[in-house]
Amino acid sequence: MNVISRHLCDLGRFDADPAKSYTIPANYYIDPAIYEREKESIFFKAWNYAAHVSQLEAGGDFVTLRIADQSIVVMRGQDGVLRAFYNVCSHRAHELLQGCGRAKLITCPYHAWTYHTDGRLRSAVGQKRVEGFAAGEFALKPVRVEEYAGFVFVNLDPDAPALATQASTLAADIKGYCADVPALKFAHRLTYEIKANWKNVVDNFLECYHCSIAHPAFVDLVDIKNYKTETFDIYSSHISPAGRADNTAYRIPDGPSSNFAAWWLWPNVTFNVFPGAANITVLHIQPTGPETTLEHFDFFFASSTPTADERQAIDYLDKVLQPEDIGLVESVQRGLHSRGYNQGRLMVDKDRSYNSEHGLHHFHALVLKSLGDL
Repeated sequence: MNVISRHLCDLGRFDADPAKSYTIPANYYIDPAIYEREKESIFFKAWNYAAHVSQLEAGGDFVTLRIADQSIVVMRGQDGVLRAFYNVCSHRAHELLQGCGRAKLITCPYHAWTYHTDGRLRSAVGQKRVEGFAAGEFALKPVRVEEYAGFVFVNLDPDAPALATQASTLAADIKGYCADVPALKFAHRLTYEIKANWKNVVDNFLECYHCSIAHPAFVDLVDIKNYKTETFDIYSSHISPAGRADNTAYRIPDGPSSNFAAWWLWPNVTFNVFPGAANITVLHIQPTGPETTLEHFDFFFASSTPTADERQAIDYLDKVLQPEDIGLVESVQRGLHSRGYNQGRLMVDKDRSYNSEHGLHHFHALVLKSLGDL
């Protein structure tokens, strides 16, 4: 093993026992070489969130997403089959589609090569004049796709176990707090560019040790003393009864949900049910570099038009909770460069109280195992 490899694999005081463990070392959050390893060992092998099923209902509906430096399109074919492809033309690699929408055909903006919604090449300008041109060679390259728990996921690894196998109880857990996820409608998206490593952002979500200090309105919204984190195979749950109806975050209307419930799913997506009427939000934490992250916060309600109460909840997340968290993780990212820091002790108590950081340890162990460092 060379010097660089020994440096990357030095786990310092990380321990398999969360009650004895420190965090993963600081270089895991800043080293470009580790980020390159994560792309191959984590993001190109894991199930990546793509959309809610309502966004891909009709033939021709599509969404695009980026998995690190890979562009992917997920599309409902005119035959009703859901498929995913690398989002590049088979001619000269121009990206085919942007954002989301509906299309009867896929046409490359560069040279107008056109594809059917099932990925087959329909036509290429001038193909009849090219000797030996075989249209069958140029179908879009497929990517695995799976519907699970009311959402759509893709995986670049053709041999990966099904998500339903890896996170077998997650769908039932979510249904217990939001009974009919597929029936909800996309209502709003918030987007943030964050100057922090993606793991730093996930870390912040996975513990509420900081909540009483940094999120006073959120502590009003939930019953923080009964906030409970549990870890499972490739996900964790974060559940609390609702707090005061007159909390300082937003008005809680009468509705079926009287709890705050959230789930983090490996590697980088969270699902959140906030107190109030039927709802679920999706926070997609997407790495764009070793120390930069793009967040999409998508809201799904009974209607695609938010009510006044739902709009108030969106405004709270956008103007209060997210700025609070972004300020925290960007400060941590700067601090990770300090010569005075390498690892910190995880605060894990025997009761796994609301202050306990065992959720971070669960995540850190998954990272290290995926990289082959543990």
